[in-house]
Amino acid sequence: MSQLSPLSTFGLTHIAIGVSDLDRAFGFYEKVFGMVAVYRGESFIQAQTPGSRDVIVFERRPEKAGETGGIAHFGFRLQHASSIEQAEGLIRHAGGTIVERGEFVPGEPYIFARDPDGYLIEVWFEIPTSVDPVIPRRGAAELASSETNTSIKS
Repeated sequence: MSQLSPLSTFGLTHIAIGVSDLDRAFGFYEKVFGMVAVYRGESFIQAQTPGSRDVIVFERRPEKAGETGGIAHFGFRLQHASSIEQAEGLIRHAGGTIVERGEFVPGEPYIFARDPDGYLIEVWFEIPTSVDPVIPRRGAAELASSETNTSIKS
């Protein structure tokens, strides 16, 4: 019997959440995480964090806003542990509520917060693990090119 190989993917790359107000929901994630709208439709906004492949799709579904459907929370991993202070300030400024703050282990701070629709989000720093991908450094020319190409697809 032959062994099947697992798929080669970029990992879990997106989540779609029902929200009551598209612009308010997107605005929160834009202010806190720098997300950029890459697609806008009549009833959705697809947003991405620059420099990564993660995507949140905000779907106008007021009747489902804040319902988790069994998902306890979703999270954003910080690049630097020292960014936890900034994260707390940005979450509060953007209309979120801090639920809990602490350290999982020394050097790995976290925050659990609720966004304006009530979703529980985690912001944390994790000491790199043996299975983390190596992230290539981007040159100045590449960064300049990506910053000027911010058009929204529709």
